[in-house]
Amino acid sequence: MMDVNSIRDAFDKVTKKQKLSYSQSREVIDQMVLEIENSIQKVAQTQNSEYQHDCRSLVVELGSNIKEIASLSRLEGTQKELNIALSKYAKVLEKSFNADIANAYRHVDMDASTVNRIIACHIYRQGLFEVGDCFVNEAMELDSVDLIKSPYIEMYQIIEAMKNRNLEPALKWASSNSSRMKENGSDLELKLHRMRFVQILQKGSRDEALRYARTHLAPFASSHMIEIQKLMGCLLWAGRLEQSPYPDVLSLANWDKLAEEVMRQFCSLLGQSYESALSVTVSAGFQVLPQLLKYLTVMGKKEEWQTTKHLPLPVELDNELQFHSIFVCPVSKDHASDDNPPMLMKCGHVLCKQSIMKMSKNLSKSFKCPYCPSDIDANQCRPLNF
Repeated sequence: MMDVNSIRDAFDKVTKKQKLSYSQSREVIDQMVLEIENSIQKVAQTQNSEYQHDCRSLVVELGSNIKEIASLSRLEGTQKELNIALSKYAKVLEKSFNADIANAYRHVDMDASTVNRIIACHIYRQGLFEVGDCFVNEAMELDSVDLIKSPYIEMYQIIEAMKNRNLEPALKWASSNSSRMKENGSDLELKLHRMRFVQILQKGSRDEALRYARTHLAPFASSHMIEIQKLMGCLLWAGRLEQSPYPDVLSLANWDKLAEEVMRQFCSLLGQSYESALSVTVSAGFQVLPQLLKYLTVMGKKEEWQTTKHLPLPVELDNELQFHSIFVCPVSKDHASDDNPPMLMKCGHVLCKQSIMKMSKNLSKSFKCPYCPSDIDANQCRPLNF
């Protein structure tokens, strides 16, 4: 992995030397300017011709002082230190960055239309609709634009309205999708009504807020009584909630969290994850790339890398990038696959099929479980699905 600390240290040294060199150069220039200004004042005082000789001597004296002030030895020290720091910084960057990441490339047959659709969805879900239109027009069928674009237009209209503290579009969308969100266990509709209730109350409209609560918050009382009781307590502080025991209801962070929840639920109802498939793929590739490059550099098995169906080394990804369980056979250390599935033995332990085949001599005899003293009949092992 990239050593960020060493890069930061080298960069800090460069900036420190650069500031020192600049300060030294600036000091020399200021001294030169001061010397010139003093000489100009002296020349101005010698207006009569009888003082021409003195003017010439002043010019000679100025030239001598300039040479002394801007001597090469005075400037070359800090400049030399800066050049050395820059040279070391470049070497640190070369060690930390591998310019030829193509070594980890391998050809994989992928459906172009599926890849284009993933890219288009990523662009649209970022709100870059003009860029998305340009990409779709060049890479995909024109009649598929609305199917990809329309849902995200609605989502961003809702989000933009919320940025302007307008909850009406969000409330309308939540109401039309209320049953589906309940099936997902989401209380987003309540959160939107709660925010609207706080808006009304902060304006000082206690009666209006109470009517709103009876209409829109009461249906959630059976499952969110404590939260609704807290909101009812806010009624006593209409127009001055910042002085109430519940000032957190006015936090601007609540709006950001609510907008994020709207986007998350919107994507969920579209049958998509909150993070785009493209961003997840790039993030996972970014994490695993250094390990693959190091493996290929050390092992030098580029031909094998192009033909293998499985990763030649275990890869550690962050928890947010792990979506499916991966079984690694404790005997062979191979990842389970369709051709080599995990097999459940009668003792409850699990091995990959190929390991069981080898240990049982192609199902011809029983063998000992590597974890317990049980005798295992390979014919009784069953595929295990995660």
